Amino acid sequence: MRAAALLLAATALVSGCARTQGLGYYWQSLSGHVDLMWRARPIDDWLADAGTPGALKDRLLLARRLRAFAVSELDLPDNASYHRYADLGRNAAVYNVVAAPALSLSLQTWCFPVAGCVGYRGYYREADARAFAAGLDRGLEVAVYPVPAYSTLGWMNWAGGDPLLNTFIRQPEGELARLLFHELAHQVVYAKDDTTFNESFATAVERLGVQRWLAQASTPGARVAYEAFDQRRRAFRGLTASVRARLLAVYGDASLDDAAKLERKARVMAEFRREYEALKAFWGGFAAYDPWVARANNALLGAQGAYDQLVPGFEALFAREGRDFARFYDAVRTLAALPQAERHQRLQALAITR
Repeated sequence: MRAAALLLAATALVSGCARTQGLGYYWQSLSGHVDLMWRARPIDDWLADAGTPGALKDRLLLARRLRAFAVSELDLPDNASYHRYADLGRNAAVYNVVAAPALSLSLQTWCFPVAGCVGYRGYYREADARAFAAGLDRGLEVAVYPVPAYSTLGWMNWAGGDPLLNTFIRQPEGELARLLFHELAHQVVYAKDDTTFNESFATAVERLGVQRWLAQASTPGARVAYEAFDQRRRAFRGLTASVRARLLAVYGDASLDDAAKLERKARVMAEFRREYEALKAFWGGFAAYDPWVARANNALLGAQGAYDQLVPGFEALFAREGRDFARFYDAVRTLAALPQAERHQRLQALAITR
């Protein structure tokens, strides 16, 4: 019974669930994660299997190198996670639902005992996610998006840990490193009820970790490929950060009524799409962000902001701690013990003085 209870609690970490949630949501969360764990086999088994494609074997060997590097160079947890692999037969581990009001970037949250309140809600079947999204209040802006990986925060290490998945194993080397370092960071520090703190911390670890990996252990060409991709990502994130700032100014303007705010919001979003087209032209037509831009709304912008908002503060903290990961993690744990407002203020102050 204890093992079953732990499994149920850990699988709920995929997303938040409302306090009034019925058994249906818990069941899809439990059964979905059990299926994922059931499909996972040790990397050695896949490598020894004559039926495993050579390209997959190469990626599993790379993942093994990344996992060892995460422990030896980034001081990330040395545990059962990412020593097994599973093919889910689909393109996403889960599908997240996010929602925000028409005049706010603050995400709707769902709460439960283990992870606290989080600004997203995950489903193992896309149809279930879209059905839930369709039933939300019509006054909310809603988005559904695929998630290649999620963390059970170390709760499932007793059962084999979080596995490598087909949903991300074939990503370019730098991207695979980024994802693994991000998810392992969630097992180091987790502040209940603070999605922005948690995701910004993991994003900082992924960026710092990838920099070290590319400098010390990457394969030939990986750095060039990653830098080209990362330059576009940083430019796009810079653009969306500017859009969020403009929208927040509109939403917070007490001199405007709601109708005027909606009109100005429409202008900001139109400007965003024009600016994106100019950026895309500068990139020579690189169009990977087109689907995101086409669906952009308060929910997507708010969700993206959670991953970016406090990253400069964490990077400044890392520098303050002598670029030593163990000291950095201790400093982050100290922050996580503070009230949410105070920890955010301290990180914002660090970002200003960096």
